[in-house]
Amino acid sequence: MDNTASSQAERLMLDAKKAILQEQHQRFQDLQREERWDDAWKQLHVTLTCAADLLKDSVCLLEKVVNQKKQLPPPS
Repeated sequence: MDNTASSQAERLMLDAKKAILQEQHQRFQDLQREERWDDAWKQLHVTLTCAADLLKDSVCLLEKVVNQKKQLPPPS
């Protein structure tokens, strides 16, 4: 897979993870509104795990892009 296709696939994966995080956060908020505190506490763990996963993957992609930019010859 070339760099462009790889980057597009990585961005698509990040978009999917962001959508999952938004869904998990919405579940957490719904449980809070329903005052289902035990379930909300459990959901908070799931939500934070999704957020950490998204952040980790975002940083990895950012580092990859920065490293690729560093390898480019300077503009003349």
